Amino acid sequence: MRSEIASAESFSSCNLESFLVSSTFPAHDVMIRSRSLLTPLAAGLLLTAVQLAMAVGLLAPEGPLSDRYQSLIQHDSYWFINIVDRGYQTIVPPIDHKVMEVSNVAFFPAYPAIAALFRYGLNIDTGAALLITAQLAAWGFWSYFFLFCKRWNVSPALQICAALLILAHPAAFFLVVGYSESLFLMALLGFIYWSTAEGRSAKILAAAHGIVMSATRIVGIVCTAFPVVRSLFQTGWRGLIEPRRWLREHGPAIGMTFVAACGAIGFFVYSQLRWGHWDIYMLTQAAGWGIIPDYLAVFKPSSYRWLVPALNNPTEASQISMTLGAVLLVGIALCELLPTIRWRADLPVRAGIYFCAAVIYYLSVSGVACVSMESMLRYEFCVHALIVLALLNFLRQFRTPPMLVRAFGIAAVALLSAAGLCVQGWYVWNFTRGNWVA
Repeated sequence: MRSEIASAESFSSCNLESFLVSSTFPAHDVMIRSRSLLTPLAAGLLLTAVQLAMAVGLLAPEGPLSDRYQSLIQHDSYWFINIVDRGYQTIVPPIDHKVMEVSNVAFFPAYPAIAALFRYGLNIDTGAALLITAQLAAWGFWSYFFLFCKRWNVSPALQICAALLILAHPAAFFLVVGYSESLFLMALLGFIYWSTAEGRSAKILAAAHGIVMSATRIVGIVCTAFPVVRSLFQTGWRGLIEPRRWLREHGPAIGMTFVAACGAIGFFVYSQLRWGHWDIYMLTQAAGWGIIPDYLAVFKPSSYRWLVPALNNPTEASQISMTLGAVLLVGIALCELLPTIRWRADLPVRAGIYFCAAVIYYLSVSGVACVSMESMLRYEFCVHALIVLALLNFLRQFRTPPMLVRAFGIAAVALLSAAGLCVQGWYVWNFTRGNWVA
């Protein structure tokens, strides 16, 4: 009897302890996950606030705070305002010069559509809705940047250096003004982040980000191929010899690419049904902006400029940014391909990011080559952000370098960041006063 009582007591004791342990762990896991998510979100919010403080608090024209904030609405922002207020309107064929009241189908729909939700949902000014949309997207972009850093276990020092390199790009202020750059980058990084994660919910989030990405910028259509490129580098290229096997192996990646491209596909279908031209966007760009793509521009030596640009000449700045972008891409290719420094770990993800950077660069150059590379400074910023992200993945795999090397690297980043922030400050000063920058 005593043995039975003892065994029963021990059994019930074990059950109680196991119950306490099992009921405690999930709550502990939730707390850890919440903290791990809170840190990137807080860091992203901080950098977005810093960018806003620099633009509105330091460099915008003197006046009430509301006027200083509204000075972030310039140039293309007015076209987005017109689309939000009036919807898409155009004659067929589009007018042969820029008149937004006649032909405004020169921008993809995601940015004005989301801004319209804020505009009519909160009953606020259209300009404020555009800025809120862009700045929330900027917060999302920075948050995804730090989420990647956390996933890859990047050291804090390297995170700070990389964030500075992005923050100090002369065109980084476009993240917080009334333009679509921040929404595109947020959607692109979110698409990459979730498509490389496991689980059904991750795939749903990846698809949602991809749809927004392809509906924001035309280059987003090609960037939807990121899962396919990553999958090809994971399994190798030999499968291309057997098409059926290749389709079976890469079916999920191809499916994700197709779903992500539906944002742009929907826009083209809408254009076909309304105006009888699925390519009305391209026709408007050609008629109003004179955009005639030159797909061989990147291969022409005459496209590259090597002179130091004048600060008061934004076209020269865009031309040199095109040249520096090419140098950066070639340098990255050498780092990845040379046997002496080649590092294969996590190459499929980097290859996908490089692919996105390369196609954004190529299509942007092809589009603006006919207008002396105008706006290339802004387009190259997206390339720059992706390359910095890929470099983080590349550099994290090496051992911590000696103190002297680290000191030299930090000093170089500090000097580059200081120079970049000075140039950016000049551009913000001009932009908020209505002058053209990029």
